[in-house]
Formats: sequence, structure tokens, C-alpha cells
Amino acid sequence: MDIATIIGLISATGLIIAAILQGGDLATFLNIPGLLIVVGGTFASSFVKFSLKDVINSIQVVMKTFIYKMESPDEVIEKMIFFARIAKKDGLIALEDAKKKRLGSGKNKKGGDEFAGKALDYLADGYDEQLIEDLLNKDIRVTAQRHALGQNVFKGMGAAAPAFGMIGTLIGLVQMLANMSEPSSIGPSMAVALLTTLYGALIANVACLPLADKLALRSQQEFETRHIILDAVIGMNRAISPMVLEQSLSLYLAPKAREERAKKRARLKKGAKK
Repeated sequence: MDIATIIGLISATGLIIAAILQGGDLATFLNIPGLLIVVGGTFASSFVKFSLKDVINSIQVVMKTFIYKMESPDEVIEKMIFFARIAKKDGLIALEDAKKKRLGSGKNKKGGDEFAGKALDYLADGYDEQLIEDLLNKDIRVTAQRHALGQNVFKGMGAAAPAFGMIGTLIGLVQMLANMSEPSSIGPSMAVALLTTLYGALIANVACLPLADKLALRSQQEFETRHIILDAVIGMNRAISPMVLEQSLSLYLAPKAREERAKKRARLKKGAKK
């Protein structure tokens, strides 16, 4: 589970509520018609821009960022080298059993496990190398398109929410100016009118835009992870030595992470000699 996203959303909401409570009553900032204009208008605008299916799928894609834990590139490399050693020792057909033992399932399933499982199945079933590469590259492209759509949906919501907040404010101002004969109602009416702008800004900057950026980040991480798996599978199919394959895959790591991995490998070798 992505704890950072949950902490960010809860922290932002908590800080805003705390600031409101320091200066008055929370009920003062609750206006149902304003909420209806901003929330309803934001979703209505999204349904105009995108299909209902696209909006629902985008919400599901974002929910997956909370549920599934992304593996680091180093963890993915370690996992694929494990399979490479088995393939080198027992042949590609042995990957079928090894996959069931090593890859997660259900709640323990990680971001790249489904893709890695498919890739290993192609190897174990004896698919042609070019076919394997084509199938995996197509999977990567389709996933990238799906994530891009999700980003666009939430960016659209982030742009629409402040706009509908301003529309709500204008409606409130018109209603306020229409009742100028009662000076005592001007202050409360102005406060209510400004609430819709607040709602729009909060929805955009606390939820929609940060979630769009998080989805873009996760998409980039998944893109990198899947390319590591793709390169590893092609290497296994070509019977490349696990040691050489590990050096090749380590190029995906940052220089510092590469050094730490080399030190870890040296410690393991030293411990094995003892």
C-alpha cells in the first residue's frame, strides 16, 4: 500500500480543518449548494470530456496506486536474476514452478508480478523471442496509454474544479447584489459566495492534481520496471550468464544504487567463502 499518498491526503485535510477550527466553527465553511455546484460540475465536465467508462476506469487505476506496492528497480533485478539462475541450471521449463513460488499473489501481489508472470510463461512455453518482445512491448504501450488517460481525467478535474468554484462565487455575488436593500445580509452572503472558490481550490490542489502527478510518477516507475523484466526475459531466452545479465540490468540503477548493489554482492561472496 502507498502510505505516502494516504499520509499526504490526510495531512492536507487535517491541517485545513485545524486552521478552520482555530478561527471559528467548521459549520461556517459548510455550504451544500456550493458543494453541489463544484463537485457536481466537476464530474459533469469530466463526463463531457471523457466517457463514463473512462472516468470510472481512471478512478480504479488511481485506487490501485493505494493498494499495490511498487517494487524498487533493485528488487526487480534481484527477482529476475533469481529466475535467470534457475533457467541456466534447470532450463526454461523450470520457470513455471519457480514462478509460483517466488511471485506474490492476492494481497501480497506487487506491481510488476503480473507482468513478470506473463513474461516467464512465454519463456516456459517456448515462444519465439521476437514474439515475446512484441507481446511485452504491446503490453507496456497499452498500460502507458491507460495511465495517460487516467492522468488526463484527473488533470481535467483539477482544471474544472476551480472554474466551477468561480461560477458558484459569481452566482452568489449576483444573488447578494440582488438583495442590497438588506445591508445586514451582505456579509454572510459574501462569505457563502466565496466558499465555492475555496471548495474548487481544495478539490483541485489537495486531490485531483496531486493524484494526477502521483499517477504519472507511478506510470514512469512501472515503465522502468517492465523494461527491466523485458530485458531480463530476452537475456534468459538467449542463455546469457546470470552474472552478465545482472551487470546489464544494473545499468537501470542510479550510480549510488549500483555501488551499493556491488558492495552487497561482494559481502555475500565474502560470506560464502567463509
